[in-house]
Amino acid sequence: MTDPPPPNGRTARVRWAVLGVVLVALVVVALTVPLPGAVEVRDRVAALGPWAPVAFLLVHAVVTVAPFPRTAFSISAGVLFGPWLGLALCLVASTVSAAAAFTLVRRIGGRAVQRLGPGRVRMLEARLSSRGFLTVLSARLVPVIPFAPLNYTLGVTTVRWRHYLAGTAPGLVPGTAAAVLLGDAATGALSPTALAVLLVSGTIGLVGVLLCARPTADEI
Repeated sequence: MTDPPPPNGRTARVRWAVLGVVLVALVVVALTVPLPGAVEVRDRVAALGPWAPVAFLLVHAVVTVAPFPRTAFSISAGVLFGPWLGLALCLVASTVSAAAAFTLVRRIGGRAVQRLGPGRVRMLEARLSSRGFLTVLSARLVPVIPFAPLNYTLGVTTVRWRHYLAGTAPGLVPGTAAAVLLGDAATGALSPTALAVLLVSGTIGLVGVLLCARPTADEI
């Protein structure tokens, strides 16, 4: 997949305006549309019978393009489909959602940070993007970094498409597996074991992000 060519000044302003409207609209939707809990997701999907896995995947992928939390889907998936099919469906849906959000923002906003960000921000962005795969993988491992905002942020950087996808898919595994395999569908809560998994993966991810932010050999 190729990135759009750099826009001229007027086009850039229009793109920024459109991107702003799109992001505000997504946030408004996330704040105003009630998201069902894990039990409600489970009951609605289970009523679809043999089409339940397909419906679950499509709804999960579409809904989480907006800044909705993925937890309700992940926790209910394990109960609905069993641990391994549930995990596979969540990982595919989340990867598709991440790809869609990244593509949307990249097409509208382009590589805005590289062109418009302050000097230090551009320098940091260049470091992180030059280590694109490791940057994306590490950021995905940190559970406190929200899924959708990270998709949008990476869309306006110079991270390459292939590095984004290659880092996203495995980076989503620990957090998604913790929710699918160890979540409680009745309460929507995570078990102590799941929290421990998130703590370990988050620590590894944070170390990775800090390493990616170090000056490159050309800057030293």
